[in-house]
Amino acid sequence: MSYLVDPPLVPEWLNKADNGWQLAAAALISIQSMPGLIILYGSIVKKKWAVNSAFMSLYAYASCFILWVLLAHNLAFGDKLLPFWGKAGMSIGRDYLTNRAKIPNDQMEPFYPMATLVYFEFAYAAVTLILLAGSVLGRMNIRAWMAFAPLWLLLSYTVGAFSLWGGGFLHQWGVIDYSGGYVIHVSSGTAGFVAAYWVGPRLKCDRDRFSPNNILLMLAGAGLLWTGWTGFNGGSPYAANILAPIAVLNTHIAAATSFLTWTCLDVFFFGKPSVIGAVQGMITGLVCITAGAGFVRGWSAILMGVLAGTIPWFTMMVLHKKSTLLQKVDDTLAVFHTHTVAGVLGGILTGFLADKELCNMMLPPTQYGTFYGAGIMQIVKQIVGALFIIVWNIVVTTAICFVIKYFIPLRMSDEQLLIGDDAAHGEEAYSLWGDGDKYDATRQTTIINADELQTSNITAARGVTIEL
Repeated sequence: MSYLVDPPLVPEWLNKADNGWQLAAAALISIQSMPGLIILYGSIVKKKWAVNSAFMSLYAYASCFILWVLLAHNLAFGDKLLPFWGKAGMSIGRDYLTNRAKIPNDQMEPFYPMATLVYFEFAYAAVTLILLAGSVLGRMNIRAWMAFAPLWLLLSYTVGAFSLWGGGFLHQWGVIDYSGGYVIHVSSGTAGFVAAYWVGPRLKCDRDRFSPNNILLMLAGAGLLWTGWTGFNGGSPYAANILAPIAVLNTHIAAATSFLTWTCLDVFFFGKPSVIGAVQGMITGLVCITAGAGFVRGWSAILMGVLAGTIPWFTMMVLHKKSTLLQKVDDTLAVFHTHTVAGVLGGILTGFLADKELCNMMLPPTQYGTFYGAGIMQIVKQIVGALFIIVWNIVVTTAICFVIKYFIPLRMSDEQLLIGDDAAHGEEAYSLWGDGDKYDATRQTTIINADELQTSNITAARGVTIEL
């Protein structure tokens, strides 16, 4: 057979349906990051932090992209260097990108080019970094974040991805993580919590009252996040096969169930449904199902949704208030509860509920749930897998923060924290002022009362008006 071009634009091994679905799934995951989380973060924080919070997300996406194609993809999915790490290398060469994709898993052989796989896996990495950012919104020095994001991608994310997905020791041992319950959510929640500890808390006045600047826009961002999860879990079989729609259906079942469970708990205990709480419930359901979305039956997805709306609700609304450690760490958007707690819960439930028939479509015949006869060892493997991700992120995130703080302060000064976006970027989200007032773009006015001034130990700051 002869072709007009060499190599052919449509090689014999290319499955157009698989390729199209994988690119669409990657695009849906990217929509979760931008605009989804950019809108969510920019609207769920105080008005004075809207620009900074959105920009942290956009910067993470851009920096992750360049590093991913230059080094990180092969660290996560390349040839083995260590039991938990691949060999670094570029993934932008012509031959590399036009050749058929290879995944370090004997059960799968995708029918599309490496370029598709590189983009798809990048989308996962980017959303992980942006989820982590939710823990340090409202006070992390933007220059410190600019250094932190690429370092964490290289030294932490790639290790989890290779260990569980890229043929590393946890993958070989049989830990099940269908779509990133551990690689993405436990790692981002744990690293965010640790980073929040080292960065330090927001000002007391911000921590006590940190109301969203636009709840309707926050819901729009949350809706994009939920919708994008169709690609997040639907793309994990690496093909447009039977597991993809099963994963999509289970994803939305769990999210809706958790959303409703969280909302009902708020009504029962507090008398009214919290909109922010409902969004948290939606997220915990999505996170919980991720580790086993394509491997569980519909009834299991409902059960996982109920538990995802209950256990993280308890840790956030009850346990958090009684724990000295949890109170000490200022985790801005409670990423620890919505991602670490829900992610570990989903991983353990997957070890129990993963259906043998579904697992055998993608995994070796020995990997399936305890409920279906695999024995207690699968639960043990799931717990050990979670502990590895948690411990690695505690150590590496701490090391990264220690290195950065010798060159750049991790936290903005109290004077800058009073001002917000204008101090961090010289820009504001909303250029609105009263009728008849002359707008001064060089000055941001923040009104605080005398008690707040005393508790924040600030004697004077540009653009601060003291209200007695």
